Amino acid sequence: MISSGIFILPGIAHAQAGPAVTLSYLIAALLAMTGMLSIAELSTAMPKAGGDYFFATRTMGPAVGTISGLLTWLSLSLKTAFALVGMSAFTRLFLPIDIRLIGVVLCIFFTLLNGIGVKEAGRFQVFLVMGLLILMVGYIIFGMPAVRIRHFEPFAPHGYGAVFATAGLVFVSFGGLLKTSSVAEEVQNPGKVIPLALIFSLLIISLLYVLMVFVTSGTVPASQLDGSLMPITEGARAFLGHKGAIAMSFAAILAFISTANAGIMAASRYLLAMSRDQLLPRHLGYIHPKHNVPSTAILTTGAVISVSLFLNLTLLVKAASTVLILAYILANLSLIILRESRIQNYRPIFRAPLYPWLPIIGIIGCALLVVEMGAPVLWLTALLIGAGAFVYWFYGRIKAERDYALRHLVARITAQEISSGTLESELKAIIRERDEIVADRFDQIIETCPVLDLSGPHALPEFFQKISEALVEPLAIDAAVINERLIAREKESNTAISADIAIPHIIIEGEGRFEILLARCREGINFSEESPAVKAVFVLAGTPDDRNFHLRALSSIAQIVQDPKFLKRWAAAKNETALRDIILLGRRQRTG
Repeated sequence: MISSGIFILPGIAHAQAGPAVTLSYLIAALLAMTGMLSIAELSTAMPKAGGDYFFATRTMGPAVGTISGLLTWLSLSLKTAFALVGMSAFTRLFLPIDIRLIGVVLCIFFTLLNGIGVKEAGRFQVFLVMGLLILMVGYIIFGMPAVRIRHFEPFAPHGYGAVFATAGLVFVSFGGLLKTSSVAEEVQNPGKVIPLALIFSLLIISLLYVLMVFVTSGTVPASQLDGSLMPITEGARAFLGHKGAIAMSFAAILAFISTANAGIMAASRYLLAMSRDQLLPRHLGYIHPKHNVPSTAILTTGAVISVSLFLNLTLLVKAASTVLILAYILANLSLIILRESRIQNYRPIFRAPLYPWLPIIGIIGCALLVVEMGAPVLWLTALLIGAGAFVYWFYGRIKAERDYALRHLVARITAQEISSGTLESELKAIIRERDEIVADRFDQIIETCPVLDLSGPHALPEFFQKISEALVEPLAIDAAVINERLIAREKESNTAISADIAIPHIIIEGEGRFEILLARCREGINFSEESPAVKAVFVLAGTPDDRNFHLRALSSIAQIVQDPKFLKRWAAAKNETALRDIILLGRRQRTG
């Protein structure tokens, strides 16, 4: 996030909005916040490589996902190239060398660094960011006493419409938030780490940006600041002299290096995710066996950035900014679709607050910013979208077909089943990976156990008869014997542990045998006067030598049904597979 957005753009933005450019940065930060909260929730539900591409594909389908993924990959690559080119204004202070050659050398260096591993690249990134934050805080502390009110008059010389339009220009300053979600798969404990990283990053950077722009506007005359490509350096020179200018020029170079490193790291993960989904050739998803990184995707990204260094990037970078805004719109839209589709296995650890108002405000606000970017940029963006659609139509459409949340939402509205259910299965696998769930014997039994989904109210004898018939094959015992033992067990004591849940359990002959049956009856089963409408039933049947596992199974079920959302999910489950998934993904202690 710390890059051209603060070390180059304030001068250009000041020429458009005047001293009110501080408000432009604040507006951009507030709109970025709406998308950031959506991205935080989506990342904790689906911490997979590709970030917003992965969300868009699982929400709106592979066509939208292909366009989103390619555009975000290209925008991050161009933003990285722009960061390297942006160093030209600063490196000329130290070395009279063609910046494009320096840019290529740096691009090769960062490509190789990312090829070694994300941990090594991340450590280098932390070092860069710490140095930057120290220099930025110093700039604010030393600059505040030098601020002069006269530099803020007039405050908005071009009107407040220009202030809002300038927010679209500086929105690219917050594009780095997407980079975090793109490497979510390689983050330990993503449910906690990613939301904290996104929230604190946005809060800290927004505060630093607003204060730095305020100090710069208050210390540098408008005639000198407007259009400057080194606005922060000019500000430091105004109140710290030549040494201050050198220090902030050094900070700018660190920022551009940091952006280039993170850009290659993040952009390459989009190619990785798309190749996994067969929307791009599979070789782009090759993972290096030693370094565990997508080496082909990293090399491809580095090559595109190197070539981009020799192009006229001005219009393309504006298009990249527009694409980043579109990515935030898609993130907010994805959140709304996933929430409203009520997919059972969509289980984010972090939930965005003030739903649905914040994502709706974000969509509307970001759409207005896109319109303000101007016709040339809109036409170029449309051309890039068309290119993404071309790739999908002639490659991805032939190779890939998948379920997505929009189908579930349409099915919910129209009451017609048009989804395949594969999205639920994929989300289940993601949750298992995210929560590091290792299947134990209880899980293995649930995967294949019989499931009854009954309609209409049931009396207990009728219900026991259906259970007995369903357990004949797995237990290899006559239905009459099973029914007799269920009745006898119920006479000993009521097996309903609450008004909604019952756990009948019986002992059978033999050794090493244990079976579980799941049953749901929305209208309820009359177990007793105290439990006349039991909705969820777990039937356990095991041999005497398996008493210890019998107790562990009872404990597992007790832990699962204690979840406050259990009964709501149980009632809303669409089919037998969904009922199974509720148990398989339930929070409990696993014993191996």
